[in-house]
Amino acid sequence: MRGLRKVGWLSLGVTAIIGMVVVALDQLDRAYPPPLVLGQTVSQEMRDADGQLLRAFATPDGRWRLKTAAGDVDPLFIRMLVAYEDKRFHDHRGIDVLALGRAAFQLATNGRIVSGASTLSMQVARLMEPRQDRSLTAKARQMLRALQIERRLSKAEILDLYLTLAPYGGNIEGIRAASLAYFGKEPKRLGIDEAALLVALPQLPERRRPDRFPEAATEARKRVLDRMAAAEIVGKDETARAMMAAVPRSRKNLPALAAHMADAARRKAPQETVYRTTLRKSVQQGLESAASEAAAKLDPKVSVALVMADASTGEILGEVGSAGFFDTSRAGFVDMTRANRSPGSTLKPFIYGLAFEEGLVSQETVIEDRPADFSGYRPKNFDLTYQGDVSVREALQLSLNVPAVQLLEAVGPIKLLSRFRRADVRPILPTGEAPGLAIGLGGVGITLKDLVQIYAAIANRGRPVHLGDGIIEQADVIDGAPLLSPVAAWHVADILSAIRPPPGIAARPIAYKTGTSYGNRDAWSVGYDGRYVLGVWIGRADNGAVPGLTGYSHAAPLLFSAFNASGVASVPFPAPPPGAVRIAQSQLPPSLKRFAVDGYGLTAISAREKPPQIVYPPEGARVELGTSADGTPLPLVLKMQGGRAPFRWLANGRPLEAVSRNRTSQWMPDGAGYATLTVIDAIGRAASVAVFLK
Repeated sequence: MRGLRKVGWLSLGVTAIIGMVVVALDQLDRAYPPPLVLGQTVSQEMRDADGQLLRAFATPDGRWRLKTAAGDVDPLFIRMLVAYEDKRFHDHRGIDVLALGRAAFQLATNGRIVSGASTLSMQVARLMEPRQDRSLTAKARQMLRALQIERRLSKAEILDLYLTLAPYGGNIEGIRAASLAYFGKEPKRLGIDEAALLVALPQLPERRRPDRFPEAATEARKRVLDRMAAAEIVGKDETARAMMAAVPRSRKNLPALAAHMADAARRKAPQETVYRTTLRKSVQQGLESAASEAAAKLDPKVSVALVMADASTGEILGEVGSAGFFDTSRAGFVDMTRANRSPGSTLKPFIYGLAFEEGLVSQETVIEDRPADFSGYRPKNFDLTYQGDVSVREALQLSLNVPAVQLLEAVGPIKLLSRFRRADVRPILPTGEAPGLAIGLGGVGITLKDLVQIYAAIANRGRPVHLGDGIIEQADVIDGAPLLSPVAAWHVADILSAIRPPPGIAARPIAYKTGTSYGNRDAWSVGYDGRYVLGVWIGRADNGAVPGLTGYSHAAPLLFSAFNASGVASVPFPAPPPGAVRIAQSQLPPSLKRFAVDGYGLTAISAREKPPQIVYPPEGARVELGTSADGTPLPLVLKMQGGRAPFRWLANGRPLEAVSRNRTSQWMPDGAGYATLTVIDAIGRAASVAVFLK
């Protein structure tokens, strides 16, 4: 009985002591919480659309510390790390009592430290609060911090902190930074030799740095591999092969792409740690490489800029603000994709597109290229020569100035600018000046990004898109009226796609246009295929003249090389829309055989003549098909206005039987469902509607 009382009192005593310890730990925990804030201070990152690292920035204390989770790392590395550093990691609460007892016994019997008892939780505590000495007091403090960390965080969170904070030599912290610095790749798929080395380095990061002490690194890796083989985590054959691999002898630079976009992102949202972009890493690398190669052949003060976008979505896939961000001779810190410069002849395709849309010309319409006076404005061609009679197709391909100004006078400069506004692009006019004919030859300011944006509309069958900024501002298709009709956009692409590349440049199936601003200050080239559009600008950031600089000789070669370097596959142009045909000159109606403006002694086509328009059924209508009293289907009445007779109707791309001079016709549908109706007038202008028949 007395023995039972003693056991009872002893149990009460132990319980009381444990309770006092728990209370003391709670009070100590509240009074001295662990410094978890260090785990939140990580390098800022910019990533591409697939999550690949484009650029990273050092922390305020100069460390490369990339936030990492276990899911970012090869599972084999995690297994090797836990087996080597803390095999009871998932069982203890911060302190491994068994390992602590073993270490104490070995110290007592051998008179020296044989093995450690540090857990991953204790190592995280040390990393967040570096100790100044290796005293027992410091060790006790580390153990206390480990207990505190385990109370606050899950095992997964503790492991993530270790993966982010572990030292790997120099200013490299965390496995992602280490894997990129030593192996040039993310740690998602590490080789066995690579994983073993990264397990070994944090124990003595400065003494085992492979770029400085390869022998020590190799020996440390061997110890890890031997233990993994003994634990049967890695097979013996795999271990042998891993031991034969050489350790890296140098440290690589972390990715440093898209400098200007990263700089803009940090200024817009400095608090963010991860910037997600629409860029593609492979495209960005290719464009930057092409820009650097081109800049090396230019004057040291000449800069280069490129923008590549997906015309169907408006997403920026690659953007180069200059050939070198830190190149002071070229003012490389200036983002030339956002600088307003004279676009030279690059706006001419839009003038021709409006002329096609309004039925003023066809591709084979003859237009004169000769000296002309437009109320005091006397444009001259770039080479100061004139071609005489040329087709509209040739005039655009040769980038002749007088024909472009003739057509701009007919369609109106204000209308041209209003179409740009449909694409959310507003070129800058000279101060105090109204829109004039000089717009057609580069008499406005526009950025490379905006130029790519309006060309993306042509590539997108006339539908404008908004490129956004690639990071925060979203890209999307702009709702509303098209920049050009699909037929007009097809005519422009059909002409530009037949322009030959510069001599010595391999052909690529793209439509492209070049431009050179007054005084050879800016050289431009913009090209597109069925999906991608790429713009190139070359010039001086200070707007200085560059003798001999032209769009065709300098920007166009870079356009083709950058397209190839981007790695995107060529996308065929879409099929011609209904009504898009190239008519031979001999088959054109008299009004389209030749274009001229008043004063040339010829009759000009009236720009006031409205193109055809289908008024019934209207676009998007759901039309119920009628039947007669005996159940026989009735034809659908088709009505239009405008245009020039005679008219040809098409239903789902198939022509109706007769050509009509009336603006009312009939069609007998095959049945219910979606249908596309098109009408084409005598001069090739077309209108279409999509309806649903029920």
